Amino acid sequence: MSTIAELLANARVIAVVGLSSKKHRPSYGVSEYMQRAGYRIIPVNPNEESVLGEKAYPSLETIPERVDIVNIFRRSEFVPEIVEQAIRIGAQAIWMQEGVVHEEAAERARQAGLTVVMDRCILKEHRRLARP
Repeated sequence: MSTIAELLANARVIAVVGLSSKKHRPSYGVSEYMQRAGYRIIPVNPNEESVLGEKAYPSLETIPERVDIVNIFRRSEFVPEIVEQAIRIGAQAIWMQEGVVHEEAAERARQAGLTVVMDRCILKEHRRLARP
């Protein structure tokens, strides 16, 4: 099984950094799809109270439960701090959405034992793997 397939098969909780309540934003559509696919979505955005019926948290470190995947919808320059938080909370994986690339942060995450997916859309990958 590929790394992405294994990750999506075993994950249950996805913290989405940068998730917005604005329905036209990619973060909203992607997270709504993943929620409908059976994943628990935890919004991480200090400017939101709740998104998709879930309480929003200002940072990864304020989430009171285990997180499997940290899905990043922020610009690349914000990735290193997000990776450090993901390492501190014991997340299993970092997923950088399309257009989000940070090689040094990805290497830091790998060295800490996290699976890293970079510059790929989690919705597109989920759909691709769901096809027979």
